[in-house]
Amino acid sequence: MRILYGVNGEGMGHATRSEVIIRSLLPEHDVRIMASGAAFHYLDGMFENVEEVFGPSFALEDGQIKRWQSVTGSLSAARRELPENVRRTITETHEWKPEVVVCDFEPLSGLYARWSRTPLVCVDNIHMIDRCIHDAGILEGATEDARLARAVVKAMVPPASDYVIPTFFHPELARDRTWLVPLILRQEIIDARPTRGDHIVVYSGGGDELADALRDSPLPCHVYGMRDGDDVGTTDGAIEYMPRSVDGFLEDLVTSRGVITGGGFSLLGEAVYLGKPVLSVPLKGQFEQVMNARYLAREGFGDCTLTIDNDIVTSFFGRLDEFHETLSGYSQDGNDEAIEVITRKIEAAAEETGRDRARARRQARKAPR
Repeated sequence: MRILYGVNGEGMGHATRSEVIIRSLLPEHDVRIMASGAAFHYLDGMFENVEEVFGPSFALEDGQIKRWQSVTGSLSAARRELPENVRRTITETHEWKPEVVVCDFEPLSGLYARWSRTPLVCVDNIHMIDRCIHDAGILEGATEDARLARAVVKAMVPPASDYVIPTFFHPELARDRTWLVPLILRQEIIDARPTRGDHIVVYSGGGDELADALRDSPLPCHVYGMRDGDDVGTTDGAIEYMPRSVDGFLEDLVTSRGVITGGGFSLLGEAVYLGKPVLSVPLKGQFEQVMNARYLAREGFGDCTLTIDNDIVTSFFGRLDEFHETLSGYSQDGNDEAIEVITRKIEAAAEETGRDRARARRQARKAPR
């Protein structure tokens, strides 16, 4: 089967998840990839037939998404890059004639599926926003952000035949043809053997508030993402500013006592799988992160806060044993269940379309001339 796979380039979670799925598909299927931003550079080093496409990005300031700057910046870049990019990519894709499109929140692949009437299967965590029902506790103080997020989700990707959503929490479904599956994890995470060390891993672009809250921490805090240059390797009270390193961060995560980070789905999911309690501080104005963080707290896997100070950090440390106990009940069998569901939905979508096209051809032959 010929499969077009579109991958959003904002953050690395889309890329690492898609890598796992694409590797599972390649032995049986012909897969071509279109990806933007960081996802393109990541996947281009691993697979053949990876096409770079334009993708929108977010503007951030002081830990908050600047909505207007995000829109205007993306539109300005689109005017420069989209027309020629789209014409060439759509033409080459249509000549290849994919039988099904899989989309991890990447808009151009979705648009191609709609234009060409090719079946579309969405595999991403973002559709949790509008495919499930979220109660007042999840929406509290974020109703406007949730409404905007739903509008963005619908604008980014056209309607699909099926939606497969990897997750560690399970709200009630709002729509049919939606499938909640276990987390899709990097092989390095699945292979890891976690131990409970004496340090906290902190992954954040936060500023002085976070540093002030961590400085007097009773546990060492290995901080990633907050400092570069000469600050790397320095200490500030309990804080040690760590160098950027994929392998180093993974080892730190696997041996940590807990995690302090934003509300990004990938790291939250990896921490849950490894049994690491999380204090999640989601980005302001980013409902998807607020949603992830609040469900994490509801599951008892950690805590969620929209502001950070020493009292909140102290409270989190005081509940680490409680969170560890709850996390000990979480389990999943690697990626097997998720991959099985995804493969089944892709193959079913292609078969259904094949039957529809065969039926149309038979009807055309029977039509009077």
